[in-house]
Amino acid sequence: MGSDQDGELVEALRLRRPAAAERLVATHGRRAYRWARRVIGQAADAEEAVQDALWAAIRKIDTFRGQAAFRSWLYRIVRNAAYNKLRGRRWEPDVRALDETLAPIRPPNDPAYRAELRTTLTMAIAELPAGHRAALLLRTVEGQSNREISRALGITVPTVKARVHRARVALRQRLAEYRDRAS
Repeated sequence: MGSDQDGELVEALRLRRPAAAERLVATHGRRAYRWARRVIGQAADAEEAVQDALWAAIRKIDTFRGQAAFRSWLYRIVRNAAYNKLRGRRWEPDVRALDETLAPIRPPNDPAYRAELRTTLTMAIAELPAGHRAALLLRTVEGQSNREISRALGITVPTVKARVHRARVALRQRLAEYRDRAS
């Protein structure tokens, strides 16, 4: 997904070429879905959010100025669509990739303990402010750099660092409380 490829895609979208929408979906759809799924938690809602976002990007392609990467511009649209879906919904994330956050509290191999810990972590993530949750998931699950997250969320790099740090601290506190109760 280099910038040349995105440049050609942007031009095709601007020219309203018939295959451009399919190419947008093929190039960015899967990653946009994964990101929306991590934020929203529910597959059907994530699919709707991505579909809405991709159609919005196609309709608004003439507003893309090229000052940032196309991918960053697109992910801002996906972010907004995901946040719109999140409002008023319970969040059920897939937390497998959050090992870094779980590192200080390694659960025993007891499946019941692990299931209860997972539920606690899921609730703790759901309680994070949406901006903190998005920054944390983009960093730990998607593996994006602070600069990529900054562009995707439309915030500064120091704000990204602060949000990720605060989210991790909040999760560690919540997991420590759980560990203390479980002991």
